Amino acid sequence: MTTYHRRRNEPKGFGEEAFQTLLSAAHAQLGGPISPVWGSLPEHVSTPMRAWITTHEDRPTVYRLPPYAPDLNPAEGIWSALRTKLFNFTVSDIDQLATLVRSRLKPMQYRSDLLNGFIAATGLTLDSL
Repeated sequence: MTTYHRRRNEPKGFGEEAFQTLLSAAHAQLGGPISPVWGSLPEHVSTPMRAWITTHEDRPTVYRLPPYAPDLNPAEGIWSALRTKLFNFTVSDIDQLATLVRSRLKPMQYRSDLLNGFIAATGLTLDSL
């Protein structure tokens, strides 16, 4: 998780290079093709990113969500479930908030039933044609 502290020249999130590094690392770790599902984040649809995907060996197959489709985004279910786990907590700074969010997200990654439920709620399937 990237934490933004509002420091001068600090990146607010992932840029094209960070996404390229992430995709390359995921491909290497998983040992096979990957298929990111992306929205319309400027870093996802930028010319440099499109060029990188097109020219990259073993390029990922990118599936694009419509411009705003929370019903099709499994991450919306994750954030909804996370919000219920963050009630009744106060934090004094962004680092404490990031630590709290990480500690609540960590157990979710080991619950495939929960994650599959978030995907099922979208009506999308993971079946290949």
